[in-house]
Amino acid sequence: MLHFNFVSIKMAPCLVAGILLGFYLRVTYSVVLFLLPILVFLLFLAMKKQSRKGFPFFELTFILTFITIGIFAMNLSNPNSLSNLQDDVSYTWVLKIKEVLKPNSYSRRYVAQVMLTDNEPQQGKLILSFPRNPIKNNLNVDDEVVLSSPLLKIQPPRNPHQFDYRAYLEKQGIQHQLKGQWEFMVVRDAPSRTLMGYAAEFRNHIISKLRKEGFGTEELGVIQALLLGYRDAISADIYDNYKNAGAVHILAVSGLHVGILLLLLQFLFAPLARLPKGKVLKLLVIVLSLWVYAFIAGLSPSIVRAVTMFSFLAYAMHLNRPTNTFNIMALSLCFTLLLKPLFLFQVGFQMSYAAVFAIVWLYPKFKRFWTPENFLIRKVWQLLSISVSAQMGVLPISLFYFHQFPALFFVSNLLVVPFLGLLLGYGILVIVLSLMDALPNVLMQGYNLSIQGMNTIIGWVGQQERFLIKEIPFDSVQLVLGYIFLIALVRLLSKPKKKTFVPVTFGILLFQLWGLWNQKQVSGKQSLILGHQSKETILLHQQGNQLRFFSSDTTSFPTLAQNYLVAERIKSVSKHPLQNSYDIGPKRIFVLDSSGIHPKGMHVDYLLLTQSTKINIDRLLDSMKPKTVIADGSNFTSFVKRWKASCMKKNIPFHSTREKGYFVFDMGSD
Repeated sequence: MLHFNFVSIKMAPCLVAGILLGFYLRVTYSVVLFLLPILVFLLFLAMKKQSRKGFPFFELTFILTFITIGIFAMNLSNPNSLSNLQDDVSYTWVLKIKEVLKPNSYSRRYVAQVMLTDNEPQQGKLILSFPRNPIKNNLNVDDEVVLSSPLLKIQPPRNPHQFDYRAYLEKQGIQHQLKGQWEFMVVRDAPSRTLMGYAAEFRNHIISKLRKEGFGTEELGVIQALLLGYRDAISADIYDNYKNAGAVHILAVSGLHVGILLLLLQFLFAPLARLPKGKVLKLLVIVLSLWVYAFIAGLSPSIVRAVTMFSFLAYAMHLNRPTNTFNIMALSLCFTLLLKPLFLFQVGFQMSYAAVFAIVWLYPKFKRFWTPENFLIRKVWQLLSISVSAQMGVLPISLFYFHQFPALFFVSNLLVVPFLGLLLGYGILVIVLSLMDALPNVLMQGYNLSIQGMNTIIGWVGQQERFLIKEIPFDSVQLVLGYIFLIALVRLLSKPKKKTFVPVTFGILLFQLWGLWNQKQVSGKQSLILGHQSKETILLHQQGNQLRFFSSDTTSFPTLAQNYLVAERIKSVSKHPLQNSYDIGPKRIFVLDSSGIHPKGMHVDYLLLTQSTKINIDRLLDSMKPKTVIADGSNFTSFVKRWKASCMKKNIPFHSTREKGYFVFDMGSD
């Protein structure tokens, strides 16, 4: 059973609620600083004088105090001092590189800490990007750079239901970006060094050593991800195989890796427990070893998060009291969130704690349900129990973020996870020998074959597409209902009684009611949307749960349409070639393509300019007299600027999807 009598378990949901309130409501410092001392005083008063009968004054004060502490922690971690600067105004910046992000096809990107703005001290984080240039050297963590650049807001998504990169960065305390040029940037000599910088430098040194050892390209990419959390070198095909097999967690140094490492260290240092004060010494050595590994892996946020959690779990194992595990895990959650409240919004953080809590809660129930006498069957059952427990814990989160379910997750976990400890141990040995320039070729070849074998197994599982359920609509309400239902279901299976049956029935009923409400909302929806897609024109016409997809390229079905299909719960899709004219109710849309052909004297409500059509825009506006002019992503930027200027002269509303994102046509009456 779950143990709710520990203070940390009661404190954790209050802190979480406080962080959420602090982030979304933007409660000011003055309000928090006014309330917090009063609530702390009332809490101490309640601790001394509260009776367990009557009004629950202590409980109420406890909840309010820790909610306020959560709000306070949120405010401290997210100062957002850049809000006092003007957007689109150029400043001279002194920045310190905090993180090197994965480059894309066009640019190299970094998370940078602001040190000075126009020689004035400043705080805050932003995204710094430069055009991709093979001649220029990459910047490293701890580098300090000086440049002049306008402060830019992170742009919102350009298409409906697209991944919101702006919201994602905001949940990491970043709201602005700079776009620099290599030739106008100066790197400072002798910058101040940090532990993060030393860790990143050491990890880069390890990666450079491994690259010289003769590993296969695909194998090296997986090795770097498996051991060091460096995923930039993994090919898209390999990553998709792991994702579709439900084994993508193997490619990130996270709770699974650190948990296995903890078990290996427990076994390795078990003899220390026989010494005087040996148990304490063993705990200290294990925790220190975990943090040394975190340093080797670059001290990235996901690694620091996992090592913090398992350091607390190591302490719980040291105490050797099962009831304390939940308490220690809740304590680690509170400790982490007080220091880094924004971790709460990171998917890895949510999935790590959900998986570990589920394993700690559900695995003992699986053991009690069946304990095979045969050693081999017992081990397989234990692995299966752990895998299913973890999957149950993360299932609602996984459906909410990724909208797919790999039904063969247990196969990949059964085939790979038992050997993951050996792969990690073998890999650490490979790193140590490589750093010493003493890695024998036979060991390198053996490890290369092992990784190759793992890739082959995962590839086979990931390619069984009939067992991969995709495009599952799952919103935030279903996320909450999903956990309510799972908790109720586990309680029912543990103790089949009438009082445990009712919550399960109620949970199913809520799911059904929410599904019916969504169907009703969708069935009455009518919309026509112009999406933003480079070199292509896309119209999405929704009629209830049906979608008509109009495109200048009918052979493709881009991501923006896939996202729309899932989010809007579309059941049927039909593709159509793009036409030149559409009537929506009493309104008319004319699509002008590269041919430039248009009917003379035709008046339209919406004029859509595509494919950088070569026309005299002023003459066209006088002829067609559009009420709104739209330019999509298939046009050159220079053309769009010229069209926009002409529309402004004639006071005609102009919408560029490159600047403003998708356009929703008004389908109502005049």
